[in-house]
Amino acid sequence: MKTFTFVKQTMIQATFVALIFLVASCGTNQQRDSKDVAQDENEARFDRDRQQNDAQFLVNIAEINMKQIQLGQLAQQKGTTTHVKELGKMMEDAHTKSQRELTALARSKSITIPTTATNDVRDAYNDLNEKTGVDFDKAYADLMVSRNEDAISAFEKATTDNYDTEIKNWAIASLPALRTNLNHAIESKRLNDETRATR
Repeated sequence: MKTFTFVKQTMIQATFVALIFLVASCGTNQQRDSKDVAQDENEARFDRDRQQNDAQFLVNIAEINMKQIQLGQLAQQKGTTTHVKELGKMMEDAHTKSQRELTALARSKSITIPTTATNDVRDAYNDLNEKTGVDFDKAYADLMVSRNEDAISAFEKATTDNYDTEIKNWAIASLPALRTNLNHAIESKRLNDETRATR
């Protein structure tokens, strides 16, 4: 009887220890930024700098797309003016399309991209979500001007620096839509500035 009790206690303890390790390992995986995971996988897969450069471009743009989609959705919910809501919808649609194209391109090149919100995406969302009313409108429009300028710079750089022809061609084909997005963001910022000036 004592032997049975001892074995039972040992099994319970072993199960408990295994559960602790399982929970700890799950916690570690959840804490890893999806962008870091993608970068590590690409570095392990590609041994040439030019291939890693192509992979890094797609990883960065995937993060930009996720950010623009989530912030666009937030603008449609919290924006107080029609032009901010419309800008949010435009950004969501444009970057959803871009993300679909990018995902197909990355798959064809065996490049890993982040598929869940990165730490940077979550931080940007949380920062903007703290704003309300006209402060939200201003913050969103200002952010869209700077983010679209950054995106255009990244795509323009890719048209000359990237090695893969298909990735280069995709970057070239994406630029007109990005410039249109920037023009709309600039107009929304102008309208916000005018509204604030009259208050």
